Amino acid sequence: MVGMKAAVVHTPGGPDAIRIEERPVPQPAPGWVRIRVHAFGLNRSEVYTRRGDSPGVRFPRILGIEATGTVDAAPDSGFAIGETVATVMGGMGRDFDGGYAEFVCVPAGQIRRLRTKLDWTTLGALPEMLQTVWGALHRSLRVARGGSLLIRGGTSSIGLAAATLAKHEGLTVVATTRNEQRFALLRKNGADHALIDNETISAELKKIFPDGVGGVLDLVGTSSLADSLACAALHGIVCLAGGLGDSWEIEHFSPMSTIPAGTYLTTYGSRVDVMLDMPWEDLLSKIESGVLRFQQGPVFKLDDIVEAHRCMDENRAEGKIVILT
Repeated sequence: MVGMKAAVVHTPGGPDAIRIEERPVPQPAPGWVRIRVHAFGLNRSEVYTRRGDSPGVRFPRILGIEATGTVDAAPDSGFAIGETVATVMGGMGRDFDGGYAEFVCVPAGQIRRLRTKLDWTTLGALPEMLQTVWGALHRSLRVARGGSLLIRGGTSSIGLAAATLAKHEGLTVVATTRNEQRFALLRKNGADHALIDNETISAELKKIFPDGVGGVLDLVGTSSLADSLACAALHGIVCLAGGLGDSWEIEHFSPMSTIPAGTYLTTYGSRVDVMLDMPWEDLLSKIESGVLRFQQGPVFKLDDIVEAHRCMDENRAEGKIVILT
């Protein structure tokens, strides 16, 4: 085994900054595992890294914060050759080379075995998306059957998946978009109500829920946060879990006037421990049986990674973009 195909960024920039190159196949250190990557999903955070906006990332770098595939080499790790696995985060694509390649090496402690009959196109979409959605809903928002949830940024892959899972778990779901033509997409994926998001939707939301909603999953970012807090009911929780609006800080933030009394503000960011601990077997079996259906976005080959990034940059996907290697 001499070389592998990889998508490499040498200098930060737009989609054209990504180059397909031949790279040496990485050798795993003790306690690390080499995965033969079969599929991976694209993530908005990889756009930030590609542009040079992820602090501390050194170039050249193979991007990619997730991967699915089979174990190819596993010295002193406890994994067996050929096992189907998934991995996310833990420094992938930032501190060390990530999943945009035919092979990737990661610490054994951030790998999850998956027992499933799903094809690679489906499986490749799931690790980062599912752990983000499940973690935000259950770790941060503590959702419960019969509750209500507002999802801002509803047509993103995370927003669509959150609506699907929340509806399956018995919540009433409101989701937002900037384009009325996407209302049908929101409803298809579990939203009971769809709203146009102009960053001040609290008045419209309260026509549906006069007392506010029990939970708000805000994927837009700091630009909509104050209004999201105004959408929450007494003892409701607002979870900031994304930055689709490309804004990460609030100028002149005044907690006493911005956070209503009795409303809780939290965040969720991708976590390896959630990926390891979440109920994968139950979720995968429901996906296999068709009980859970997540919106599939475009599928590309690794050679077409530049066009895949253009698709993500232009918000054309309407689902999780997957790359097959």
